[in-house]
Amino acid sequence: MLAVKSGRPSSRREALLQAAAEVFFEQGYAATSIDAIIERAGGSKRNIYSEFGSKEGLFSAIVTSSADMALSSLAIEEIEGRGLRETLTAFGQHLMDIYMSPTVIGVYRIAVTEANRFPDLVKSFYEQGPGRAAAQLADVLELAKERGEIRTDDCQRAAGHFVGMIRDNLHLQVILGLRPPPSDKEVRKAVASAVEIFLNGVGLGQDK
Repeated sequence: MLAVKSGRPSSRREALLQAAAEVFFEQGYAATSIDAIIERAGGSKRNIYSEFGSKEGLFSAIVTSSADMALSSLAIEEIEGRGLRETLTAFGQHLMDIYMSPTVIGVYRIAVTEANRFPDLVKSFYEQGPGRAAAQLADVLELAKERGEIRTDDCQRAAGHFVGMIRDNLHLQVILGLRPPPSDKEVRKAVASAVEIFLNGVGLGQDK
């Protein structure tokens, strides 16, 4: 089922997640303490543990918050009346913006660095981030398939392909520090190309 877009989180929660993200990225996940986050964001240990349960819960909330923003373009009220091309374009642009944000760039770097020591953390990152995006897009594609807009035997796999096209080598280049995040013009061009190839391919259309 498609999720209905949730309300905006409170400004206090947003500030806490932003501060926690900054500390995680500066110090690394393992070295970051709740005390360091409190020093940056204010509040108390009791409040943080009450809301997030643990340091891992706080990190997971950062990932989930980013995913919520990306997936807002696939909320029921956002896609009603849209064609698939328009939906994919809006989703692709949202996803690209999130992938290239400092927060998610930092999250990816932490996930890769800490994968061996904290497998549960990395699993949570995948499930709440890339995995969740592909799963929700698969729901959209299933509806498009029912309407006869696309033809595929595996909407989940097709969704994974589209998410991968949006991430592209461009994301890896930014992760590795080889280039800055793309401009708005670059994002629009990259997403338009991904949508076009996803819907129409690059072949000449000959029967196999």
